[in-house]
Amino acid sequence: MDQKLLTYIITLIFIIVLIVLLLIRGILSRKMDKGKIYIGNGQTIGRRDEQDDYFSTAETTNGTIAVLADGISGLANGRMASTIAVTTFIEEFKKLSSLSNLQNFFKEAARASNHMIVENLNGSNGGTTLVTAIIDSEGYLHWGAVGDSVLTIFRNGEFLAINQKHIFESVLTERYIAGEISQLEVQENPLKKRLVNYLGYEGFKNLDTGNKPIQLNRGDKVCLFSDGIYDALTEVEMEKILSQHAPPYDLAQSIIKAVEQKRLKNQDNATIVILEKSW
Repeated sequence: MDQKLLTYIITLIFIIVLIVLLLIRGILSRKMDKGKIYIGNGQTIGRRDEQDDYFSTAETTNGTIAVLADGISGLANGRMASTIAVTTFIEEFKKLSSLSNLQNFFKEAARASNHMIVENLNGSNGGTTLVTAIIDSEGYLHWGAVGDSVLTIFRNGEFLAINQKHIFESVLTERYIAGEISQLEVQENPLKKRLVNYLGYEGFKNLDTGNKPIQLNRGDKVCLFSDGIYDALTEVEMEKILSQHAPPYDLAQSIIKAVEQKRLKNQDNATIVILEKSW
């Protein structure tokens, strides 16, 4: 066979093999990306002496969990309470062999967290809010919440509220709806932001959970906020940032930067966690 022809055939075979390998790599890469949850977070201490917010995320073969707890700044041991709550939820999630009974998981993890916090307080004051989001391998959101931290879905430029705050204002609103008090009395009540349910006291009721999982769309951003975020920024300000085409981590950092640029005199600890569905 002519030497030039042989060289040509070998080169052609090499190119074909290279193309096939690149195609296989692309297919494998797409398969790996399918089902991936991108995670971002950000935090600032604000004007507080101590960071009472605590958060964590974890990924298993079953799904991804994010947990955010805001230790109550007005009480002692806020940091301890938030750390115990988040750590307990993460550890219990990692033990799950499946996600078939998440309602029971939320209930038991909250009960265990509350018991451990009360035990460590040993009669002292303390407590924490908590929001947690779990995205399963099929792209469904499961959630639990207690206190006034916020869980929301950012979809198509708008927020979809998920949980309700456990604050005295909700009790007052119910009384207003029943005709017992006026709307002005609701608005002007100095205790309207007081928590009525949280982890860390023996009267803890239970955390709220969704009646059924929420199917997420590609590009949905599941956001967990402590009150230091939503008390500092308006929804419009947050929507403008979250609408940018950037990774969740960069978006979370931009949210924190916007909070800090406000330079509010009484800025609370502020924490955000973002989970973005990629498929």
